[in-house]
Amino acid sequence: MPRKKVNRARKRKEVMQKRDYEALAAFRYALRKFFRFSEQAAGNVGLSMRQYQALLTICGFPGKDQISMGEMAEWLQIKHHSAVGLVDRLESQNLVTRKRSKGDKRRVLVHITVKGRRVLQRLARLNKEELRRLKPQIQQLSELL
Repeated sequence: MPRKKVNRARKRKEVMQKRDYEALAAFRYALRKFFRFSEQAAGNVGLSMRQYQALLTICGFPGKDQISMGEMAEWLQIKHHSAVGLVDRLESQNLVTRKRSKGDKRRVLVHITVKGRRVLQRLARLNKEELRRLKPQIQQLSELL
């Protein structure tokens, strides 16, 4: 008999209220507004959102100034071959370069160029400013979750 009480208690905890849905929807809306801003900012400098994210991943990867294709694919949550194509496009714009790893010739490491850093710095600054603007709204919504 105690088992039924546990199951009922679990079911009660899982029941979502209207305010829960509203908070989740509002939080997602705020995030989507930020992503749209970021997409437009990237587009204004001739990059896709994914290209901006790739540059950010290279510079923001913990403890490294270069990353492997596998690390990029993992951080962007894309397939390895998609990361290769993405790097191809960035390389054609002189935003990144590829070099074979000295320790393991099978690994290819991706480095950001001076031009890539300039573009990334401009976009990152804009994104940071927009996040600062949205911070009070996002914090308030996250407290409701």
